[in-house]
Amino acid sequence: MTYQWVLFDADETLFHFDNFSGLQAMFLKYDITFTQADFESYQSINKPLWVKYQNQEITADELQTQRFESWSQKLGINANTLNNEFLDSMAEICQPLTGALELVQYLDSQNIKMGIITNGFAKLQHIRLERTNFKPYFSLLIVSELVGVAKPHKDIFQYTHEQMGSPEKSHVLMVGDTLESDILGGNDFGFDTCWLNAHNKKHDETIQPNLEVSSLSDLLTHFKNL
Repeated sequence: MTYQWVLFDADETLFHFDNFSGLQAMFLKYDITFTQADFESYQSINKPLWVKYQNQEITADELQTQRFESWSQKLGINANTLNNEFLDSMAEICQPLTGALELVQYLDSQNIKMGIITNGFAKLQHIRLERTNFKPYFSLLIVSELVGVAKPHKDIFQYTHEQMGSPEKSHVLMVGDTLESDILGGNDFGFDTCWLNAHNKKHDETIQPNLEVSSLSDLLTHFKNL
């Protein structure tokens, strides 16, 4: 199969997403040493909010502010301000995953179009595409915050498909690290899917990708062998 399009998730698929380091850098501006215990407390709030967001129970704005409400009260700083500073910190420390540049350069050389479909937030996506020099390789950037629905909801895949010019679904590959959003959403919409399982996670037998790789370098090898 020769694909016309490859769609990538962003966080932990193309780019490292070290939110602990990002939070540490952000809080240093307030002379606060953000500890592992602080991070675990943050994640106990943040992770359930992401589930609610993906289930359309809260908006992107609500997620971004609610996760910082306790710190907002402690510091007397607006939660939205803290969230914006966090996104700035994440952009500053952003690095592509190993093999990402080689993969997108190869796909570009083969005239395969590429897009990003992410549940992340628009501000961070645009900044890091610029800073990593990845922007020229991507014809499409779809951000759930702007579309109004998140993966795995079919509407964000439908919107993406329309923005691509509605190619044959079998000619599209969705690549992502999260079974429950990237792979499930891609499968349900009819795209081929590739699970980037870099940490050898246990497989959810109810969600079956067409392809599983442990690194982007492995995916590059796969494409070269097609």
